[in-house]
Amino acid sequence: MTYQADNLICIDNSGYIAAIITPQDSDYAAILATAQKRDCLIQLSTQQVVLPGFIDLHIHAPQWPNAGVALDRPLEEWLNVYTFPLEAQYQDANFAQQVYADLVQELLAQGTTTALYFGSVHNQGNLALAQACLKYQQRGFIGKVVMDNPEQTPANYRDESAAQALQATQSFIEQLQQLNQTAKISLTPVITPRFLPSCSDEALAGLGQLAHQYNLPIQSHCSESDWENGYALQHYHQRDAQVLNRFGLLTNKAVMAHGTLLNEDDLNLFQQQGVAIAHCPISNVYFGNAILPTKIILQKQIKMGLGTDISGGYSASLYQNIRQAVISAHQRHDGVDGQINALNRGTQDEFLTIKNAFYLATLGGARSLQLPTGQIKVGCYADLQIVHNNWTTWQSETPAMRFEKLMYHTDKNNIDQVLVQGQIIQKKE
Repeated sequence: MTYQADNLICIDNSGYIAAIITPQDSDYAAILATAQKRDCLIQLSTQQVVLPGFIDLHIHAPQWPNAGVALDRPLEEWLNVYTFPLEAQYQDANFAQQVYADLVQELLAQGTTTALYFGSVHNQGNLALAQACLKYQQRGFIGKVVMDNPEQTPANYRDESAAQALQATQSFIEQLQQLNQTAKISLTPVITPRFLPSCSDEALAGLGQLAHQYNLPIQSHCSESDWENGYALQHYHQRDAQVLNRFGLLTNKAVMAHGTLLNEDDLNLFQQQGVAIAHCPISNVYFGNAILPTKIILQKQIKMGLGTDISGGYSASLYQNIRQAVISAHQRHDGVDGQINALNRGTQDEFLTIKNAFYLATLGGARSLQLPTGQIKVGCYADLQIVHNNWTTWQSETPAMRFEKLMYHTDKNNIDQVLVQGQIIQKKE
């Protein structure tokens, strides 16, 4: 990670970073003068810095109205009493439009330039989410959720059959391909089995085939909780990672959320297959039943990024999840039960640093989605956020100190502008 003062970030007409000019470069003054003359210069104050835009690797878009609701309930109850009834409302396109317009604008205001979304069962709502991404110019990866198992899904909120679920998934893929013909920023359809308990074998196998046929990303949950982990062992006599792999759903375009209970064999399988993990630190506190060993995963060079997991996570801010990722890693290292001897209480894992967590929110997410973004570098998308300090800067404050303070103090009130692929999307007056 580097801090570069007074550089010029030059953006081309396609929204890529074409050049980064330093004050020492011979053409610096001429390029600066040209930009000023053409009135296309964004000039920062001494209190502002440019950071890469954030990438949210796991968010349940229809759950936005419930963010912060019922987080003290067990996962199964939270799903059946609160979550599934809300998601069932997205067959109403008008309701979906209102929620998704609010959600996409909120995420952009929080510095999130790319989001990997779970939609709902109903394509009316999923298309409203796609339209909101197009309208507000956020890069959206969107999945029609598949859940057809009558034993684990409510009668009023499920796919009628595996065949119907697969047909609706294919239809959504083709509808997004049609929308992309005129889109400024492309949308990506994502194959989305909710998780093993909610899907039949026929649906899982068909989704694996569609992912291969269209060469698409895949998203689901894997080893998220004791309940989900136990379901796979009870019904398949295998771990859920093995089952998903058997159906062709663990590929180098797959992003699996949570993973708090992944074991060594699971992690080796992820490494072999090129699977990414969406670490959702706030949500995992409530429903994960364990703390993800983030430092071990990074050391294994398994792809990993951050997700808010609305509404299992209460906040749309990846800044808050950056902070929680570090907090949770410290708790895992130190242990949490004061009645256990200090020598045996925690783990030997290295601490996760704030730089590590920032990497997850930016380049880690970009690599997970195979996107040229997540860093301020020539050849990358100009997905950027301009952020200002909310503290007095002291003479002794180094760039490294300033970065750490930004990570711990920033909220959306400090985010002045957001650019997606070179376009100014959010701008404070």
